[in-house]
Amino acid sequence: KVDKGTVVILGTDGETATQGLDGLGARCAEYYKAGARFAKWRAVLKIGNGLPSELSMIENAHGLARYASICQENGLVPIVEPEVLMDGPHDIETCAAASERVLATVYKALADHKVLLEGTLLKPNMITPGSESKQAVTPAEVAKYTVRTLQRHVPPAVPGITFLSGGQGEEEASIHLDALNKLPGKKPWSLT
Repeated sequence: KVDKGTVVILGTDGETATQGLDGLGARCAEYYKAGARFAKWRAVLKIGNGLPSELSMIENAHGLARYASICQENGLVPIVEPEVLMDGPHDIETCAAASERVLATVYKALADHKVLLEGTLLKPNMITPGSESKQAVTPAEVAKYTVRTLQRHVPPAVPGITFLSGGQGEEEASIHLDALNKLPGKKPWSLT
């Protein structure tokens, strides 16, 4: 993990931006010398009441893109982690819509910063109802919404997607991952 945590973005409803770009090149060079070949940077985005805001998405996408570019300049594979939190009462459709907006913004920023997508990994959230939602969904529904979101916004040049549990229990996350891999259809990335 090469980021230095989050700070609140002034003028937002408690949304945050990840910090740590200052001196990142030198830190990455040291990590590479020490034997590291991968690095991770986590951006955290909230859902609810118009969130994530455009400002939050742009700020976090820019940070992820700069981090990825700096990592690649120093021989490290960046793990890009735009986590849309599952906190709240939102339904699965709301999570999908927010995640699609976030991924579109992130991949636009990565392209703008000339990041080599073949040399990255994505670590997104799965598409689930919020932790306070009363909506019951099956693992097959989680798989359908998650794969559809990825198909719409993650270029096939990205070699692998390594999901985070994002507040799910270990067993639940494993069941959902199994359903993702069993879902028929195009999935040009390795899903783990």
